[in-house]
Amino acid sequence: MAPVSMEKVNKVYENGFHAVKDMDLTVGDGEFMVLVGPSGCGKTTALRMVAGLEDITSGILRIGGKEVNDETPKERDIAMVFQNYALYPHMTVRDNIGFALKLRKIPKAELTTKVNEAAEILGLTDWLDRKPGQLSGGQRQRVAMGRAIVRQPSVFLMDEPLSNLDAKLRVQMRAEVHRIQRHLGVSTIYVTHDQVEAMTMGDRVTVMRSGVLQQVDTPQHLYDNPDNIFVAAFIGSPAMNLYDAVVGEGARSVKLGSQTIDLPDSVRIKRPALVSYAGKDVVAGLRPEHLPAEAPDSAGPKLTGEVDLVEALGSELVVHFTIDAHRVLAEGAVDKDEAAAVRSGEGVARVAAKTPVKPGDKLTFAVDIDEMKFFDTQTGLSIRG
Repeated sequence: MAPVSMEKVNKVYENGFHAVKDMDLTVGDGEFMVLVGPSGCGKTTALRMVAGLEDITSGILRIGGKEVNDETPKERDIAMVFQNYALYPHMTVRDNIGFALKLRKIPKAELTTKVNEAAEILGLTDWLDRKPGQLSGGQRQRVAMGRAIVRQPSVFLMDEPLSNLDAKLRVQMRAEVHRIQRHLGVSTIYVTHDQVEAMTMGDRVTVMRSGVLQQVDTPQHLYDNPDNIFVAAFIGSPAMNLYDAVVGEGARSVKLGSQTIDLPDSVRIKRPALVSYAGKDVVAGLRPEHLPAEAPDSAGPKLTGEVDLVEALGSELVVHFTIDAHRVLAEGAVDKDEAAAVRSGEGVARVAAKTPVKPGDKLTFAVDIDEMKFFDTQTGLSIRG
């Protein structure tokens, strides 16, 4: 086990493309760190620099406290798991798992013991004499992990290892990978573009955008306290509703289109800097679960929208609605096709399963005002203290 640290690490390619910019990141001993972000954000490049597969343009990389910038991948004591399993089809599971040990001329008895131990951890004992073509996708991914486990590395590096699996198997394997990492206690850096995967697996999550580290925190704190509009929009499914808004006098209200929402003292106490935005434009954000359908006798802040679509999920309804405020899209948080499909004023709410609602209805939502987020329109940064 070994911590990993990146200090002002940059990657600039010969064509001038700056893929990773001044990256400062520390992965603790035994920690499961997830790097997440849209395609092209630099997360895989960062991982490949840790692996030694990409040269570092500038900055310092340390593994176990030792600077390793000039060390080969073999010298860094890391093991990688890729999205394509890269198994040898003519070899059995046993031989695939033990291949690296065989190359290192590990004694046969020791090799057999290590392979059997890895197979037991991964639930592959009954499949050791099968070949990859006889295995399911999940089993093949376990074999790829087994090949990494037997090496007993200081650090695991995983580059979207579940992306080739179907949706149901991905959910199962998320839990499996996390269980194995916990059992082994090896420092792990895991790359994914799937923010749900990031939230469910990571001890901490690093959000990247255009080569720049945006925020590093525990999954729940990222979700509850995004540092900027990009993190707010990228983390969460369905995404946070973000609208252009205007703060009222004394920050006692906020206006979204034609609707005014009163802000109680608790909001100003929690975000005193909001008072300085009185009369100014901001971006206001509410997560779908913070817009439950209004109870008939409820008091407090409200927002009314026209229902466009209702998705019944059994435990709840996901209601798509429209208000007359401009919907804000964080650049890069959604791809261009998704962005083009979003209509101005569109929003999403999670409401109780038996709420009587259908497309075309006007539905009033109770606003969980203490959970409303505010962002500066110029910097995109969260308005807090």
